[in-house]
Amino acid sequence: MFRSRVATLGVAALVLTACGGNSAEAPQKKTELTLYNDKGAWTKYFDEMGALSKQRIGLGMKPTGYTDSAQYQAFIKASFRTKVKPDLFTWQTGGMLEEVVKQKQVADTTAIWQEAIKAGDLSQDLLPYYTVGGKQYCVPMNVAYWGMFYNKKIFDKYGLKPPQTWDDLVATAETLKKNGVKAFYHTSVLFSFVWFEQLMAGTDPDLYDRLATGKAKYTDPGVVQVMERWKQLIDAGYFINPGDKTDPGDVLKNGKAAMVSFGSWFNTSMTTRDMKAGTDYDFFVIPNVNPALPKTSMIFESGPLCSLTKADDPAASQKYLKWWTSAEAQEKWATSRGDVSANPKVTIGDKALGTVTKDAGGGKYRLVNRYFEATPPPVLTAALDGFSKFVTEPDSYKEVLETIQKAADEYWSTHQ
Repeated sequence: MFRSRVATLGVAALVLTACGGNSAEAPQKKTELTLYNDKGAWTKYFDEMGALSKQRIGLGMKPTGYTDSAQYQAFIKASFRTKVKPDLFTWQTGGMLEEVVKQKQVADTTAIWQEAIKAGDLSQDLLPYYTVGGKQYCVPMNVAYWGMFYNKKIFDKYGLKPPQTWDDLVATAETLKKNGVKAFYHTSVLFSFVWFEQLMAGTDPDLYDRLATGKAKYTDPGVVQVMERWKQLIDAGYFINPGDKTDPGDVLKNGKAAMVSFGSWFNTSMTTRDMKAGTDYDFFVIPNVNPALPKTSMIFESGPLCSLTKADDPAASQKYLKWWTSAEAQEKWATSRGDVSANPKVTIGDKALGTVTKDAGGGKYRLVNRYFEATPPPVLTAALDGFSKFVTEPDSYKEVLETIQKAADEYWSTHQ
């Protein structure tokens, strides 16, 4: 009900503003920008950034946060057709960014990227994720490296250590099971793809990349084998009920599951629950399923912060994006949430995440684009529905893969 109310109020506010008759007036220089986002739980942190930006560059920022991804995407796309636009908005890389860029809605940030890379504020490695047709769009709102958060007190109780191999991880899950503890969290809603991407990337990252570009099929033997391995883990009883509505942060805190696989942004869920890193919880890199791979595969994501081509004050929006990439801004943004940063100059306070960030930047891992961004939107929709069905009906895996492949065949027939 709360989500619906937020969405309704947001749409109503935009419509009222659009009908206010001020579109004929000359554009005014803004001193406060609106930032629409799908990170409703982060409103406090956005507010803090707005206060800092007002102080530093004379531009405040007021966030409007959504907690329902589908409602948020529909709202942003609808706003493209009104005369009044959000100044800034969060989005996704991959197919979703290409889609709005091709509609000529998103402002070019090539100059910001060139300057930031030269100054050492952004990494060249991030550039491809923000490049469409040879130009850059948006800047990194955040970056995240995926791994396993675990309840350290549960691990200590049963004498468990972070696993060094996939067999170690399975053995850990078995020990927990024998002691009446569910090893892993998973869900049948939006994040139903997490274990698929992890198992695929840790088994055959090249096949994972070919799937994302339509050069492999979901019915190929390597993909089927990954689903069978996933089914084995479910059948073994290592996962909680995927229909459980408990927030994953609470799942980890109360020990309903000993481990939760998410991006480094999940650290914020721990810190807001007064959990202390290294004492109450910790983080480890998930070992490859295939030990013969030359590097450990690490799921990676970067969420864009964008401005519109036809924003009310394009110069102000660009000024804000440029400031956002600075070490000063990123130090505040990362530290307040207990997360990592897109700016290499920022020191990460959390020891485990700091090590992962340094190692990832140094080339230790094979970075694999998160499934949500790597997969074209129509295929992603079919896959999320399919994986949601699979986690509740594991025997359906072949049917699920066939259904996803039908969506992939339809998409790639016109997009190769």
